[in-house]
Amino acid sequence: MGISQRTVDWLRSEGFEAIHLREQGLQRLPDPDILQKARAERRILLTVDLDFGYLLAVSGMNLPSVILFRLSDERAETINRRLREVLAHYSDSLDAGAMITVTDRSIRVRHLPIL
Repeated sequence: MGISQRTVDWLRSEGFEAIHLREQGLQRLPDPDILQKARAERRILLTVDLDFGYLLAVSGMNLPSVILFRLSDERAETINRRLREVLAHYSDSLDAGAMITVTDRSIRVRHLPIL
C-alpha cells in the first residue's frame, strides 16, 4: 500500500515541509536512491517497506531518520494518528538520527548508526 498522499497533506497542515515521491515523478526510484535522496535533503523517511530498515542498518550512516510503520491497518487515518505520537515524543531522536518502528502496540526507537 505505502504512505498515502493524505498523510503528506496532513503533515503539511501541521506545518511540516513534506513531499511524496509521486509528486516529483520518482515513485519508481530504487530504495537505495530514495535513502540517499532523503539523506541529502535531510528529510525523515516514512515507509511501510521493511527493506529500508535493512538498508539503513548496513549503510552505517546516522541519517536519514526512518519511521517504519508495521500496522495491521495502514489507512492514512491510522498512520496519521500513530505519526502524531511519534512526532510529539521522539522529535529529538529523529533530529539526531533514528530508526523508529511503529506497531499497533508499541513504538521502538533505535538510534543511528545501527551497529
